[in-house]
Amino acid sequence: MTTWKDIEAAEPEFAARVQKIFDAHKHKTIATLRADGGPRISGIEAQFADGELTFGSMPGARKGADLRRDPRFALHSASVDPPEGNEAAWPGDAKIAGRAFHAGDVDGDLPGDLFRAEVDEVVVTGLNENASALVIEVWRPGTGLRRIERV
Repeated sequence: MTTWKDIEAAEPEFAARVQKIFDAHKHKTIATLRADGGPRISGIEAQFADGELTFGSMPGARKGADLRRDPRFALHSASVDPPEGNEAAWPGDAKIAGRAFHAGDVDGDLPGDLFRAEVDEVVVTGLNENASALVIEVWRPGTGLRRIERV
């Protein structure tokens, strides 16, 4: 089981950049698997706290039912366009894939289900310093961080 804390310990700079990309916008997108096996894309909010990645689901929401049935998910940060004329300043976007497990009720005024993530993969896609190539950084447990550049 790999938690966010494990990634912070293994690759602190990478983990900080991923979290900054996710935290830049309130809303993210999560992919889950429907009962028929098809993909479902839903909006969601996610939090990094105390070394864990968590997210909630409103009571009766399909994404929560999906995760209870099949815990596999893919979480995507908000995507924004590179700044025109200064594309190299684009922070990129980030994705986290893994399994989410029900961890009780959401704290706060609104009811909901809390899910904790076990992480299988973290990816940041961005541009190199000249904005002349796509850079894909991939972290996986057991293999660590890899950098791939595509022209």
